[in-house]
This record gives sequence, C-alpha cells and structure tokens, in this order.
Amino acid sequence: MTGGSMTKAELVEEVSRVSDLTKKHSEVIVDTVFKSIIDALHRGEKIELRGFGSFRLRKREPRKGRNPKTGDKVDVPPKKVPYFKPGKELKELINREPETPPAAPTAPAPSP
Repeated sequence: MTGGSMTKAELVEEVSRVSDLTKKHSEVIVDTVFKSIIDALHRGEKIELRGFGSFRLRKREPRKGRNPKTGDKVDVPPKKVPYFKPGKELKELINREPETPPAAPTAPAPSP
C-alpha cells in the first residue's frame, strides 16, 4: 500500500494475486462489484455484506450555506449521500491485536 491507503489498482493486484486470475479478469471483477453497489444505491436499495458492513443512502435536507470566498449566502439543494456502516465482525477484526509469530524454541541450558 502507498501512503496509508489502498488504490483501486492495488486492490485489483491483490485480487489477481490471491485468486490466480489475470489482472484484466481481476479488474473486471472489481469494477463489477463497484458498479453493482453504485447501481443498487442509485435504485435506493441498501446493500448488506454479512460480516463486512452495509451501504445505504442518507438524505440531506436543503439548507442555507455560505460561500467562503465572498461570504454570500447560497441555497444548498437537498441531496443523497452514500454511507457505509461497518459490521460487527469487521470492527472486531480491525481492533484485534496483531498476531505475533511464535517465539523460537530456546535450547536448554547445559548442565554443569
């Protein structure tokens, strides 16, 4: 990973490595998953991935905003915002202590 974040290209690379598929096939899979999530949200559906989390839309009401450059008041229209809620299992996996490799066995001390 670069700079603490994973790019789409790195995700495709990881799918390719783990699944023994070509990068092109892995890219199609990753793109299809993303497109399916986007399409379902566009239709107003909630996506639940057991053990991972759920994607849903939140509605933002119209409001009065302020242009930071000019200070003028502007009307901000209502909009839908995608929201991800992590699942219990994902939270537990992220917060568990990293596994430490077992210590190498030590040779018994020579007897005098």
